Amino acid sequence: MGDVGALSYWHDSLAADDDLTPRPPLRGDTEVDVAIVGAGFTGLWTAHSLLRADPNLRVLVLERETAGFGASGRNGGWCVGMYSGPAGLVERRHGDGSYAAMSREMHRSVDEVGAAAAEAGIDCQFRKSGAINFAVNDGQRKRLRRLQRSLAGHGLGDAWRWLDAAEAEEIVHVEGIQGAVFTPHAAAIHPARLARGLAVEVERRGGTVAERTTVERIDGRRVRTDHGTVRADVVVRATEGYTRTLDGHRRDVLPLGNTVIATDPIDDATWAEIGLADRELFELGVHMVAYGNRTADGRIVWGGLGAPTWWASRIPADPYDDDRVAAQLERSLVELFPALRGITVSHRWGGVMGVPFDLLPGIGYDRDTGFAWAGGYTGQGVATANAAGRGLADLILDRDTDLTRLPWVGHRSPRWPPEPVRWAGVHGVTAAARVADRRDGRRGLGRPPG
Repeated sequence: MGDVGALSYWHDSLAADDDLTPRPPLRGDTEVDVAIVGAGFTGLWTAHSLLRADPNLRVLVLERETAGFGASGRNGGWCVGMYSGPAGLVERRHGDGSYAAMSREMHRSVDEVGAAAAEAGIDCQFRKSGAINFAVNDGQRKRLRRLQRSLAGHGLGDAWRWLDAAEAEEIVHVEGIQGAVFTPHAAAIHPARLARGLAVEVERRGGTVAERTTVERIDGRRVRTDHGTVRADVVVRATEGYTRTLDGHRRDVLPLGNTVIATDPIDDATWAEIGLADRELFELGVHMVAYGNRTADGRIVWGGLGAPTWWASRIPADPYDDDRVAAQLERSLVELFPALRGITVSHRWGGVMGVPFDLLPGIGYDRDTGFAWAGGYTGQGVATANAAGRGLADLILDRDTDLTRLPWVGHRSPRWPPEPVRWAGVHGVTAAARVADRRDGRRGLGRPPG
């Protein structure tokens, strides 16, 4: 069924000169200008943006494992210009046009990721060819049509275009396809190469990345770790799905599980039957989310169909793996693309993403306390974290820019309720989503198997 022991396919396919050897941990008590907790995309883009603006800053990134260990290094390789916050809620809070403003910045972030990677010489296999979310039954088609009309109603019709069945079939060859939503603001990437490369670039610009250093508590302008205390003018919390590991932050962000598989390389003749000739990202329009990536070496990385959460927001030991969901993913992939029957799955893995209680991502900086934060991307963090890092850098450096005037600046989501309310609520929502997908699936392809 694939390599269960691997952290992810992405980590197994890093550049030959990256053997994942950990950097040294923090060497005792120290003082810096900015201490960043978490060496994922949010923390690394923040460090990168700060050092690009002011190379004299003393910037320290603290990481419990290694750079790119978490969701930043083992997601689906989707760099999509989509703001995950509910459009209606954003506009009710911030006025007409606020959702479009956030979305346009996410579009720019896709290009920023590509440009920054190219500037730093990071071979993250960036390919901006767009993303297609397609329907294979009537329920999915109606849902995607409503989504596209809603986005168009918020001024984003040019960014999220409806394709009829024939237009969609030109991109991805799926029997019974009924239509799709397509955005050009999306790029396929190798996420682990990007995260690992960013850490190297932060160091090249004068920052320090301390790995195998567990942050236990953020206490004002002090960060207490298992290797000493860091005093800083600014402390940035960039821990996303792992936020609950910090003392006093257990209910700030919900860790939600996700499972991903990768196939062996697929031959050219089979690819001709599948389509995706320009490495477009692809998604099946189910509630439980099922998303794919044609990798640079000709595999399919395919994830979703399961979103577990655990009592008291416990995070399972890594590498997290779910046999049942991995098997569902394999069966559903073959159901969509019968030409893949008999293909071997080379890797399967899982991880956690961060979900805020109100589903609204946010960034902010309290100058009085020195505390800065960003996160709550609900699985849309690859491009969004770039915008967050650039915005945090401007806030910390006291710059008045378009980034510091975006609606999400200053937003902090309410805390999740305690157990058993949290567990029951999340499981109720995911159960309802599975029921809806099975109901749709009875009328055509695309039903979650099992």
